[in-house]
Amino acid sequence: MFSTACRAARCRRPLPLAAARRLFATDVPKPTTTVFQKTKTVAKVTTLLCVSSVVGILVVGAGILAHDAFTYNDRHVDRVPINPLALKPERGGPKNLPIARVLIDDGDDEEAKQLAVKPRLVIVGGGWGAIGVLQSLHPGDYHVTLVSSDTYTTFTPLLPSAAVGTVSVRSLIEPIRKVLARLRGHFVQARAVDIVMSERLLEIEFKASDGTTNNIYLPYDKIVLAVGSSSSTHGVPGLENCFQLKTIGDAQAIRRRIMDNFELASLPTTSPEERKRLLSFVICGGGPTGVETAAEIYDFCQEDIMKYNKSRTKSFQFPKLCREEVSIHVIQSREHILNTYSEEISKFAEQKFRRADVDLITSARVAAVTPTHVLYTTRNSEGKTEQHSIPSNFVLWSTGIAMNPFAARVTSLLPNQVHKRAIEVDSHLRVKGAPAGTMYAIGDCATIETSLLDHFIDLVNEFDENKDGKIDFGEWQHMVKKIKQRLPMAEDHLVQVKELFELYESDSDNSLSLNELFILLEEIGNQITSLPATAQVASQQGKYLGKKLHRIAHADLPQDTPPSHGVLQTLSDEALSEPFKYLHLGSLAYIGNAAVFDFGKYSFMGGLVAMYAWRSIYWNEQVSPRTRALLMIDWIIRGIWGRDLSRL
Repeated sequence: MFSTACRAARCRRPLPLAAARRLFATDVPKPTTTVFQKTKTVAKVTTLLCVSSVVGILVVGAGILAHDAFTYNDRHVDRVPINPLALKPERGGPKNLPIARVLIDDGDDEEAKQLAVKPRLVIVGGGWGAIGVLQSLHPGDYHVTLVSSDTYTTFTPLLPSAAVGTVSVRSLIEPIRKVLARLRGHFVQARAVDIVMSERLLEIEFKASDGTTNNIYLPYDKIVLAVGSSSSTHGVPGLENCFQLKTIGDAQAIRRRIMDNFELASLPTTSPEERKRLLSFVICGGGPTGVETAAEIYDFCQEDIMKYNKSRTKSFQFPKLCREEVSIHVIQSREHILNTYSEEISKFAEQKFRRADVDLITSARVAAVTPTHVLYTTRNSEGKTEQHSIPSNFVLWSTGIAMNPFAARVTSLLPNQVHKRAIEVDSHLRVKGAPAGTMYAIGDCATIETSLLDHFIDLVNEFDENKDGKIDFGEWQHMVKKIKQRLPMAEDHLVQVKELFELYESDSDNSLSLNELFILLEEIGNQITSLPATAQVASQQGKYLGKKLHRIAHADLPQDTPPSHGVLQTLSDEALSEPFKYLHLGSLAYIGNAAVFDFGKYSFMGGLVAMYAWRSIYWNEQVSPRTRALLMIDWIIRGIWGRDLSRL
């Protein structure tokens, strides 16, 4: 009895966890997944995907239906009375041309009528600088009119990609009217040809429907010149045989020539010599545009002329001989390509190009360009000039900039414009010599003054307190502060104030004579370099000027000044805004499935990661979400299906 009770009591005690697991493991069979259960799971997943797809399609369809419902309907537009002066302008000016004082849409609604009496702001050009101004202005500031020969603004840094079909040209352009719509601005498709500063009239030229050329005057109260630049010829004959890469039309023409060359080279009747010439691509200029174009052509040949299919076998879209005969040449007058970048970046780009068999010809000058050859000269070890020739049917000219014809006309009308390549402006971007507060110039067509001698007399009169013809150290310190205010570009050269004073104070009288001060200011001015002609500079100048014009528009007027666009306030720019100061955000360039970045003291260069960083920056700098979407789609299409090889 006792043993039986003990056994019963032991049976009633709880089992240890490990023992319980062993018990259930042996007594209870493990669940097994049957074919039916697997089929049921697959069916659930399939049903879920189908339902999600149907819901997505319904949502997209509902969006399209809503768009169509609000778009394709009968909209009634009330008849808008048009001012007779808009249809038949009065004539005047030196050439007795029609003066467009009233535009056709000035009376569209009450807002347009209110803007019609605002000061008239005319912007000439549609590039980075002009768009920067438009983006910084506020609605209602001015009666804005933009004059451009193109109806769109172009994202120029990606033109080399468009030239070989990496991206579509439509992805790089944004209609100017869309950008102007926020300001209720006006767009005139025309070309500026002349200006009458005394009467504030801009002469523009446009083509009528019958092909004839007509000229009219466009009045302004303030005008912004952002006409860009043209390519410098350097006196080289035969540049009519070259391509340039500044506009969408240039990119389209280059793309057609490249495709024509490959198609002609594929014909069986093409001789070996002619095929070699057709597939020889010469780029004159080793700057960012030339280097990126060479890299894009190389990528095109590597990725689309000879392409791998899914089985990793080579599928040739053009004869293999075409790929073997391709040669790319870059002619650079300096010792290195990308010479404005750091030395490490230049060497990295050169090494990558040499590995890719791109022919780099440095320290050479183009002598002439013929329809069939490029002639260039180099110096041998003895210092003698040697002439060379490259057969080619494609030549890109990308070496330096020259003054735009309209900018040249403006400088010819002003007495103190001596710069040969651009309109000279002060640190507030005002055109030197033009009526105060009326004319500004930004972008490639302008250059900020770097000479301190132009301010020599004013500085002496202001800071020579004793009028003894000498500047002591205290006066020199105050003078340095004034110079930095007037010319921010001189700040880096005026850091060591005391050292400069002691260096040029030669007669040990603790003061600078006027001759010593003259030499000091002259040498400092010679050390100041002009800002580069880049999109980054133009964009910053445009945004700066737009903010300044906004402040001027909302500044307090004198009580006796009527708020009419015919009478313009003469407020000092210095009282409303600091001088323009350029902030260098870095330079970047694409060199063929790799990219380089130059951030002043820091440089970054690399392969795939750097290339995607380069794409991200350019994607973020697009003008609108529409172009961002199109650009992303282009990159995806190119990555999956390659470039479009059709010739349009």
